[in-house]
Amino acid sequence: MTVKAAGSSGSLTITTTACPGGMQGSAYAGCTLAATGGTAPYTFSISTNPNYPPLPEGLSLDSSTGRISATQIGGQGTYGPECIVTDAAKTTATRQITVAIDGNNTFLAAIFPPNSIFHHRVDAATTSLPVDTSPAAPIYSGYLSESIKPFFGNTSNAPFPNGIPAIEVPYNQPKVAVSTTLYQSYFSTGPIPANAPVEGTSNSSGDRHVLVYLEAGGGNKPALYEMWQGIFEGGPWTDSSNALWSDVTSNALTPQGNGTSDAAGLPVAPLLVNADEVIGTGTPGVPNGTVQHPIRFTLNNMLNYWVWPATETAGVGSCTASGGASIPTASLISQASPPASCTMSGPAGEIYRLKASVAAPSCAASSPQSAIIITAMRNYGIILADNGDSGGLIGTPDARWNDSDLSCLSSLTLADFEPVNVSSLTVSSDSGATSH
Repeated sequence: MTVKAAGSSGSLTITTTACPGGMQGSAYAGCTLAATGGTAPYTFSISTNPNYPPLPEGLSLDSSTGRISATQIGGQGTYGPECIVTDAAKTTATRQITVAIDGNNTFLAAIFPPNSIFHHRVDAATTSLPVDTSPAAPIYSGYLSESIKPFFGNTSNAPFPNGIPAIEVPYNQPKVAVSTTLYQSYFSTGPIPANAPVEGTSNSSGDRHVLVYLEAGGGNKPALYEMWQGIFEGGPWTDSSNALWSDVTSNALTPQGNGTSDAAGLPVAPLLVNADEVIGTGTPGVPNGTVQHPIRFTLNNMLNYWVWPATETAGVGSCTASGGASIPTASLISQASPPASCTMSGPAGEIYRLKASVAAPSCAASSPQSAIIITAMRNYGIILADNGDSGGLIGTPDARWNDSDLSCLSSLTLADFEPVNVSSLTVSSDSGATSH
């Protein structure tokens, strides 16, 4: 498509309605906005109205030609930015377009060693791990009727991408300044590229997670950098808190009580369900992959304690020990030596598995993406990671997700899950390694 350069010929209109899709990490094939009417020459821009997203991270617009291009796409998911054309008479016209970007997230499966709790099955059939009978463990009864809600997808949060994105960068990615304004900071410089995707895009006022996986090389181990409320400031970045796992070939957890980019002190990236692992070597319509990790989820309120492998919490309620002594809130509690009573339940880091007695919903037979995720929730469980809507299941945005398929997940409720006692696997509260 090309820009029409005719003179005045009717109302000014952008005629482009969509641009080609692309894949994260690749160059963009390109798209040229076209306009008719008004008085040439035209000037193009992208609206900064917060009701619309910007272009996918990494894409840029030539204001004089209308050409949208990128040497490397950073974003993932489907974006619906509002485009503006201004003619020589300063008349303007707008049109929303769509740009669908496939994720490129296979690297997420390689974060942390195979013996990590983040890769360990928890189903009763193959592990014999018992139900956690601690009074701290159950999902609070007031939340049990809540359905599983896929907080990820393709166009399910239109015009914004839906989910938490992540990006892989080479070992020699230049480091830039990072300024932390609110909570803990593990790094003040990081390999955070300008095209790193932001949860909800830069137009979001929400969590704005930024997740960057640094490849091994140059004598360094692979690392995971995570930011909460990340904002690109034209060179440096700012965030409200960040976390670093400097060697994800090790099982080291972050320090107890120090926090990360989520409320449970857990890593975000490896606990996201992503389209690459679900699709496997198949296609979006006929996926054949497997999800081999617990999937992070949220409750309206967590208990104000954490269990391994979490290292922090932001919750409510309190617990007492045998004999009635109070247990200091915002601290680690043990599944092996549980509290005697609690005023709330659902500690940060608790893993819940889909009960063996719960059959897959009938819609799973015609929802292959959901069927794979349901199997994962039975075998690897869901892990309580943050406060939010009860039953919120967190994944990556991706143009390959089928939102109708994913809606099958909502046939399950939190009552279909049971807490798992993983204390027999614990080597150390400071390590994610499992004993067997």
